[in-house]
Amino acid sequence: MAIGDTTRFTVVGAGLGGTLMAIYLGRAGYAVEVYERRSDPRGRQQEAGRSINLAISTRGIESLAEVGLAGEILEAAIPMHGRMMHSPRGELTFQPYGTTAAHVINSVSRADLNIALLNAAEKHPNVRIVFGKRCAGVDLETGAVTLVDADTGETSTAAGDIVVGADGAFSAVRQQMQKLDRFDYAQAYLEHGYKELTIPPGPAGRFALEKHALHIWPRGGSMMIALPNRDGSFTCTLFWPLEGARSFAALRTERDVLRYFTDTFPDAVPLMPTLTADYFQNAVSSLVSIRCSPWSYRDRAVLLGDACHAVVPFYGQGANAAFEDCAVLNECIVTHAADWEAAFARYQALRKRHTDALADLSMANFVEMRDHTASRAFLLARRLEKDLHRLFPTDNAFGKCSEFGEAPVKKGTGEDGRQAGLATAFVQPRACEGLDILPVVLTSDSL
Repeated sequence: MAIGDTTRFTVVGAGLGGTLMAIYLGRAGYAVEVYERRSDPRGRQQEAGRSINLAISTRGIESLAEVGLAGEILEAAIPMHGRMMHSPRGELTFQPYGTTAAHVINSVSRADLNIALLNAAEKHPNVRIVFGKRCAGVDLETGAVTLVDADTGETSTAAGDIVVGADGAFSAVRQQMQKLDRFDYAQAYLEHGYKELTIPPGPAGRFALEKHALHIWPRGGSMMIALPNRDGSFTCTLFWPLEGARSFAALRTERDVLRYFTDTFPDAVPLMPTLTADYFQNAVSSLVSIRCSPWSYRDRAVLLGDACHAVVPFYGQGANAAFEDCAVLNECIVTHAADWEAAFARYQALRKRHTDALADLSMANFVEMRDHTASRAFLLARRLEKDLHRLFPTDNAFGKCSEFGEAPVKKGTGEDGRQAGLATAFVQPRACEGLDILPVVLTSDSL
C-alpha cells in the first residue's frame, strides 16, 4: 500500500475467497468492509446438504501460507493419499495420488475453513464484516453498493472506492457488469445434480472406511463419493442425473431409495443408518460452470472465484483456484501500486486462461471418475503413467504440476501432457482387446 493511500474496499461475499481477499487487503493496510447476505456461520448450525467437503492441495495451501493460516488449516485437515474404488460387488481397489508420500490431497470442512478465515480477517482492525446484508445493486461508476437487510428489508448504501465481487456463481456484482456493452458471459448446467448424505462414525468414533482416502463408487452415468471428517464421519455426495428412469426424480419413496442403494452401493448401505432420512431431507442441488470476461470494470470493480469462473467440483480445485485468485490479485495490486485498472487487467491476463482450462479439466475428470476409474484399462494406464514419472521425473508432468505444484493449471496438452498421452497410447483398444473399454484420456492426479 502506497503511503497516504486511503482507498476503501467493499468486498461482497464473506465466503472463502472474499474473506481471504479481505485478509490480504487488511494486511496491506487498506480499509475493508465485507458484506454477506447470510448470517454469521459462527453462530448457527451448518446448513445440511449443500457443503461438498473441500479438497485442499498445494495450490490452495500456498495462498493460505502467505497469510499465516496454512498450519492451522492443515492441523484440522485429513490427508488423503489416494482414491479407494468400490466395485458393485464391494471389492476395493486403492489408486494412490502421485508417486511419493508427500502427494496428498487434504479433506477440509468448508464450514470450519470459512470460520477460520473469518476469525483471521477480523483480527485486522481495518477489516469489518457485516452479515445479513444482501447486495441488491452496484454503481460501477462510483463504487457504491446497495444493500438490503435480511431481517428488516431496509436499504442502505456502502460507499467505498473499489468493489470486490466474491459473491459466488450467481454474483450480484457480476450481474451488474453483465449490463455493460461487450461483456461476455456463458453458463452451462450439467444434466446431473448432487445430494449430500452421511456415513456416521463407527463405535468409539472410529472411521467406518479407510480414513486416508477419497472413496468413490463409480457406476457409469452416476457415482457417489465420500470424504473423511475429523469426527470419524464421512460426507457422501451422490452425483446422479436429475431426470430419467435412473435419476433423482425416479426415487419417490423410502422403498425406492433402499432398493436402489442396496443394488448399486451394497457395501455402503450398512454404514448409512440415516440414509432415507438424509435422502429426503437434503435438497438436490444443480451443478454449473460459468465463464465471463472482463473480470473488472475500470478502476472500480473486480471479480474473483466463482463470481467469474465457477466450475463443477470434480477436479477438486475450485476453492484452490479462488485462493490462487486472491494471491495473484494481491501480487498485481502490489506491483501496480495505485494503478487499479492496470492491476485488475494484469490479474485477469494471468488467471483467465488457467481457470478456463480448469473448467474443461473438471468436466473431463467427472467422466473419468464416473465411468473409467474402475476399469482395468484405466488402472493399467495409471500405473504406466506413474512408472514413466519415476523413470523420467519432471515438474512438468501434468498431474504433478497441476495438483501438487504451484504452477498454474494449464491444458493437458503439449509438454505438460506427454506422459499422460504416452501412458494412454499403451492402452488404446488395439493394445487391450477384450477389455471392452474406450480410450481413456488421462488428465491429472486430481480427485
